[in-house]
Amino acid sequence: METPGLLVHGEAAPFSTALRSLLNNPQYSDVCFVVGQERQEVFAHRCLLACRCNFFQRLLGPKLGSGMPSPVVLSTVPAEAFLAVLEFLYTNSVRLHRHSVAVTFGLGQLQERCLAFIEAHSQEALRTRGFLELSAPALLSLLRSDKLRVDEAELVLAARSWARVGAAVLERPVAEVAAPVVRELRLALLAPAELSALEEQNQREPLIPVEQIVEAWKCHALRRGDVARGAPCRRRRGTLPREHHCFLDLPFK
Repeated sequence: METPGLLVHGEAAPFSTALRSLLNNPQYSDVCFVVGQERQEVFAHRCLLACRCNFFQRLLGPKLGSGMPSPVVLSTVPAEAFLAVLEFLYTNSVRLHRHSVAVTFGLGQLQERCLAFIEAHSQEALRTRGFLELSAPALLSLLRSDKLRVDEAELVLAARSWARVGAAVLERPVAEVAAPVVRELRLALLAPAELSALEEQNQREPLIPVEQIVEAWKCHALRRGDVARGAPCRRRRGTLPREHHCFLDLPFK
């Protein structure tokens, strides 16, 4: 029986440094992206992106042909976030900042780390332009988290701002843009006065389905949290205490 050969591991740091030198480097690149509203050119290498990410494998498949294809336009992706994704693909590491976190491209491991970063810096992240440019699936992932360090009233305001931006860009009603994500807002956590104010604003500018607000009121009327199964009411890490939380019997996560 043949003896297995010796497996030799090189140092990871020089390898990562060498690959980082190829990041957005036109030398030897064979694909160019035009990214963001600023239409910034970003150079990359098809084989590396395709082998690292299914999204790019589909995007950069055989249909592009050989040689240098026409630029791939990604106008809705912020350039800084896109470069952060590429850095992770090239080097398997990336330094995340509150203004460059990207939850996109189906990168599970990177998504998890981005989500953890936003959970730890929730209030700062909600105030960035990057938050307003999140895709609906990305925002949905955030709103499902129990670990966000922000109160529900602030999340409602942030969701409304996000939907307004999307409505202006897509030329669609705010409520239609918000529909995929607002179900994850935990309205039962709001105090009655806050819920009344939200209901009034919702009449002026529809955002949340009326039945979702009714479910939250039902929790207050029956003084029970278990009736809100259709409207999640678990506390988040940043949920501020309110008097009615005691009868909702809501554990902290």
